[in-house]
Amino acid sequence: MSEQEIKPSIQLNTRGLRCPEPVMMLHQAIRKSKSGDVVEIFATDNSTSWDIPKFCMHLGHELLLQEEVLDDSGNKEFHYLVQKG
Repeated sequence: MSEQEIKPSIQLNTRGLRCPEPVMMLHQAIRKSKSGDVVEIFATDNSTSWDIPKFCMHLGHELLLQEEVLDDSGNKEFHYLVQKG
């Protein structure tokens, strides 16, 4: 399944938030969603690069996408797609 075929049901903008807020917001979004739903997360905190994969692994969710991109100003940003297990 390509990224274009994935339609997130929830989008989280956690840019500017520090650990543990992005993962806490993801946890809350996952709790409110149903099995198979996809949550899209945008973050700027480096710690999400290990926190979100570990969150998925320990709680049985699938990390569909994990990438680092540069925003319009050239700052590093993280993009994730997580499917609820």
